[in-house]
Amino acid sequence: MKRKIIGFNRDDESHWRAELECGHCQHVRHDPPLTTRAWVLTEEGRAARLGLELDCKRCDEEKDDNAQP
Repeated sequence: MKRKIIGFNRDDESHWRAELECGHCQHVRHDPPLTTRAWVLTEEGRAARLGLELDCKRCDEEKDDNAQP
């Protein structure tokens, strides 16, 4: 389910997480060569991504759990 990024924070290991409008967080690591997100390393890069929509897997899972009888 698409959710907008409303902020960023770091987890216990200092990895960046996007705070989503639903209240969930999603990691947005820069971990080349697997994942290249150099924008997460700067305040300007993160600010430019505010409002961007990400798929929230936790919302999808909750929706699926609630749909089952």
